[in-house]
Amino acid sequence: MDLGDWLWAMVEFFFLFMAVWIFIQIFADVFHRRDLSGAAKAGWIILLFVLPFLGALIYLIARPKMTEQDREDIQRMQEAQRRVTGYSPAAEIEKLSKLRDAGEISAEEYERLKARALIEI
Repeated sequence: MDLGDWLWAMVEFFFLFMAVWIFIQIFADVFHRRDLSGAAKAGWIILLFVLPFLGALIYLIARPKMTEQDREDIQRMQEAQRRVTGYSPAAEIEKLSKLRDAGEISAEEYERLKARALIEI
């Protein structure tokens, strides 16, 4: 096996790995979604088995960009991040007041950011 054959084998492996990864992600997304009925999930899986690449392309085009479930997941992850990092509105307001006193931000910006920090509790 010369260098050209080896490089071609690596390219083939990369594309095979990428295709398998795409199908795993689509299967996980189909089963994770709560807005699809069981019949719709079965239809997508059958389409992916019968016409794999065309089915994957159709699913990626037809899937909504952001569902309510996605928004809930993002909000849950942000809340978990705040708990892990020890987010504190008081500490955030203290940082903002230092920035305001130093002239880095205006009083209007300070009030807007302060209100946002208090909402994120």
